[in-house]
Amino acid sequence: MIATLKAEDQGQLQLMEREEIDDEEDLFEAIDKLIAQGINSGDVKKLQDAGIYTCNGLMMHTKKHLTGIKGLSEAKVDKICEAAEKIVNYGYITGSDALLKRKAVVRITTGSQALDELLGGGIETMAITESFGEFRSGKTQLAHTLCVSTQLPTNMRGGNGKVAYIDTEGTFRPDRIVPIAERFGMDPGSVLDNIIYARAYTYEHQYNLLLGLAAKMAEEPFRLLIVDSVIALFRVDFTGRGELAERQQKLAQMLSRLTKIAEEFNVAVYMTNQVIADPGGGMFISDPKKPAGGHVLAHAATIRLMFRKGKGEQRVCKVFDAPNLPEAEAISFSLVL
Repeated sequence: MIATLKAEDQGQLQLMEREEIDDEEDLFEAIDKLIAQGINSGDVKKLQDAGIYTCNGLMMHTKKHLTGIKGLSEAKVDKICEAAEKIVNYGYITGSDALLKRKAVVRITTGSQALDELLGGGIETMAITESFGEFRSGKTQLAHTLCVSTQLPTNMRGGNGKVAYIDTEGTFRPDRIVPIAERFGMDPGSVLDNIIYARAYTYEHQYNLLLGLAAKMAEEPFRLLIVDSVIALFRVDFTGRGELAERQQKLAQMLSRLTKIAEEFNVAVYMTNQVIADPGGGMFISDPKKPAGGHVLAHAATIRLMFRKGKGEQRVCKVFDAPNLPEAEAISFSLVL
């Protein structure tokens, strides 16, 4: 049965957003709290200009990176880091505390019961979920469905939050959001208003868009970040083996940023990936392909999903790699249109 969200439930969605902010205040500490620890407000402004809006995010940067911010000397950086350590505990915690922290994870429905069961409930927050496969295998369609399902209340297996969408291939279609929103019984206009969209044209632009997200996520309740696709611009902007090392280094930096966003703001990161031919796949594999990005991307993704076409509108998804899900389990599902 398809769950519907009536008009009064839509009002509840707005109400729950405000309550959720109150419940999650302890998930991250605003960078402004450094002022109470004796840090100059001007220095705090310099951190914000560099895309650092929380003390949690500050602790995720090296001192080398922080001293690269204009106007911050080594002495100032040491003082700032000492102040941040008093606010945020980034030392050891017990396994019980880690389990309690995991309870903050939200699982967002994919709109497909079969796919939700495979993923243990849906797309996880505080994690990067990568989907790879050929064109028209359902990766971008799932991204569009998640744009809507993320905005459902948590009691309807949604994320009760907003969505950020970074498009590197020009495949985002707002008109596709409308029928999906109607299928969930939501107002398409409100759903579209809760999606912020940016079209990236170079890998540098893509990285800068990620830096600018911190300010928005520190102020508003975001629950999903989509990057479609993560590798496309790197394959265009870097060519040949001579630039491969630099490409992988820049890709690693961007993936590190995605990981920090996921953990800092408790958002789910869903990124699509392309595939490349695998000549070493073996003669017994009818269509040997592997995900692009190499080991750098493989280690960054928490959950890797392989998509391929099935019969008609059906798509087959296989858990390629995941820390808490059974591997090599394939299912067949039909995505929402």
